[in-house]
Amino acid sequence: MTTIANLKANKIIGVLNLQGAVTEHLNMLASIELVRPTAVKKPEQLCQLDGLIIPGGESTAISRLIRQNDLFEPIQAFAKQGKGIFGTCAGLVLCGTETSHNEVEQLGLIDIIVERNGFGRQINSFETLLDIAPIGQQIPAVFIRAPYIATAGKQVKQLAFVDNHCVMAEQDNILLCSFHPELTTDNRIMRYFVEKC
Repeated sequence: MTTIANLKANKIIGVLNLQGAVTEHLNMLASIELVRPTAVKKPEQLCQLDGLIIPGGESTAISRLIRQNDLFEPIQAFAKQGKGIFGTCAGLVLCGTETSHNEVEQLGLIDIIVERNGFGRQINSFETLLDIAPIGQQIPAVFIRAPYIATAGKQVKQLAFVDNHCVMAEQDNILLCSFHPELTTDNRIMRYFVEKC
């Protein structure tokens, strides 16, 4: 007999709802069975989550809003508990330890140095297909004012490259990509993150 408990989502994944591509991430998460997506604005919401996505947007604005909403230390504590964090585009910048633009206060969750807007301005946006060993082949990737990982520490596993620049990496419970998986209909990367949580 199926009970109410059996029907409940078994993973609650939050999307940081301060600025950027929040709705698109929530919609993609909703396409994955047994996942309950939720928008997150307050520190107390983190304790309910199995994982957190820091979406693309404007990294300077998001870093300021993280501080204003008293989320900086709680997100760091969430990561230290081993819970999954996925940073996409601006989220990648925010999760790093160092960047060439010091107006962004980074969370320092993964040992990387980031080149913001590494692929150029908005007019230099592009789409490509990536082969990502643990996830799959021919995965569509949308790059919009995208950063890249300039330097990665020894513990960081680099997963994908464009023009010899690292655009996707992971270290333990932290997953990052330079691009926007939520702007495609391919949810394999999102599934991979959910499985990590």
